[in-house]
Amino acid sequence: MSEPSPVLVSRTGAVTTITLNRPEKLNSFTVGMHKALKAAFDEAAADSACRAILLTGAGRGFCAGQDLNERKLEEGQVADLGASLAENYNPLVLAIRSAPKPVICAVNGVAAGAGANVALACDIVLAARSAKFIQAFSRIGLVPDAGGSYFLPRLIGDARARALFLLGEPLTAEDAAAWGLIWKAVDDTELMPQAEALAADLAQRPTRAFALMKQALLASGSNTLEEQLALEATLQREAGHSEDYRIGVAAFRAGEPPHFVGR
Repeated sequence: MSEPSPVLVSRTGAVTTITLNRPEKLNSFTVGMHKALKAAFDEAAADSACRAILLTGAGRGFCAGQDLNERKLEEGQVADLGASLAENYNPLVLAIRSAPKPVICAVNGVAAGAGANVALACDIVLAARSAKFIQAFSRIGLVPDAGGSYFLPRLIGDARARALFLLGEPLTAEDAAAWGLIWKAVDDTELMPQAEALAADLAQRPTRAFALMKQALLASGSNTLEEQLALEATLQREAGHSEDYRIGVAAFRAGEPPHFVGR
């Protein structure tokens, strides 16, 4: 009997749902899962029928980070964890961050280590109230990865980021929302309905503009003000030539709701 796929992909309307599917291991990452997940994001990003992506986990956890059982070494051997990041985690985080359509993450349970930081790479993060975010790296003598050292200080400030990294203590979904780490915490039973409704709503909005917004936000971390102003002008020029802009202006003038097409 063949092993179940570590990643499930489905589409409803214009929304592609990607589900981490190793529930018995709290959806911890393996090389096989990385390959399947990156392929799923690449395919969704290139699919013109897909206008929003929803990422979640199967079972009682979102993702417990790296599956350490996959890294069994003989005595005296040393793992090259930098190579693992370069080959697997870093391309995944960049694919999520640069996807030309909105990426919503529904954190349905524990999100630990790289699992937490992959969630934070998404554009909008909702979490079940029972979910917890754990920067677990210090517990095994490692440093934050998968973008954690980039995302957390920018989202919640240096003091809180340092404490979470050094202490490795769980952060509740409600505290994560209150601190600005995620968009909102919702009742467990409402997580998927709200996440699916949000994804469906975003898929009907001007998704070409969303892609350009993501380019601007991605560059803003390193650009000077002058560089960012110039980039805004370039991207706004492109947005102004889009069909969605024409549709939006026409609908505004007519006093009617716009029906965007994502172009």
